[in-house]
Parts: sequence; structure tokens; C-alpha cells
Amino acid sequence: MTEDEKYMRAALTQAKKAAAIGEVPIGCVIVYEGKIIARGYNRRNTEKNTLAHAEITAIRKASKKIGDWRLEGCTLYVTLEPCPMCAGAIVQARIDRVVIGCMNGKAGCAGSILNILEEKRFNHQVETTRGVLESTCSQMLSSFFKELRRQKKEAKSCT
Repeated sequence: MTEDEKYMRAALTQAKKAAAIGEVPIGCVIVYEGKIIARGYNRRNTEKNTLAHAEITAIRKASKKIGDWRLEGCTLYVTLEPCPMCAGAIVQARIDRVVIGCMNGKAGCAGSILNILEEKRFNHQVETTRGVLESTCSQMLSSFFKELRRQKKEAKSCT
């Protein structure tokens, strides 16, 4: 198992926590000097907060742990390609590297729709690695949405 796979598995553990509470299973960990310093998982519906994405939660925790808003020297692992908000926060936090499980063709901003992380016109670019444990990350999301559609169909047929 590679280092990236090891930490992506930790992000998948966070995604499972989101799924367990009925949230879209997206998980994130931030690593600094070989140690996980922050974890986060999607909690938008639970907190009724647009900002409660896995990456934003982890960035907030990492900044508190390090004692600075600059997260230089950190690597962020996330199971799904960051949205525009999260990609912007990653750039603003000066995170050095992002490792992505699977891409998001509908909202991804690390190469799918836009590439905010590597945009040369910004004062900071983020080294990006894509496709780490891609099938596992993708399957978790697919299974979640398949089950959600099944539940909605069942509820509709009961009325």
C-alpha cells in the first residue's frame, strides 16, 4: 500500500461516517509531517450549513492545530474532487498538495469543470494527484445515490 492509499483509506473512513448519518459520503484528512492532523466529512444536511463540506471542516481543524491559516507543508486527501468553494479554500489555505479519489464531472474544480487548484493566474498553485483508490471512492458514492433513489421511489409508491 502506498502512502497516498493509506491516507485515502483514512479519508474513506470519514466518508463512511457521513454515510452513516445519511449525508453524501465524502471524507477528507489533512496530513502534516507524516501525521493526520485533521479530519472532516460532509455534514451539510445535518448542520443545515452550506459550508459544512468535508474539506472546509478539515481545513478549519488543521488551522487550529497548526495555529495558522497557512497550511504550507500539508497534503489534503479527499474522496471526491473538490467543488469551487472547497478548491478556493484549499488555494487560500496555501495547501501544498491535494490527493483526490474520484472526479466530479458535475461540480469538480480540480480538473473536471474548472481547475482552480492549478490555475497559474493565482498566487498559489496546488500539486494535484487524481485517481487514488478511485474505484472504491466512486463505488461508495454510486451505492449511496442508488440507495437514495430506491428510497425515494419506495416513498413515492407508498403515497
